[in-house]
Amino acid sequence: MVSLLMELRVPPHVVQAIARHADVKITLKVYAHANLDAMREALGKLDGRLS
Repeated sequence: MVSLLMELRVPPHVVQAIARHADVKITLKVYAHANLDAMREALGKLDGRLS
């Protein structure tokens, strides 16, 4: 569930509260896996700015 929330771009502090993690660093360290589609999208946005 937490991974899916992160993938859906729910803000980390909200995911932290839902998962009842004591610290957002735990949420980010364990569950914030950059997936290939997200990386492509991010690079596409960057490319649009640099062109």
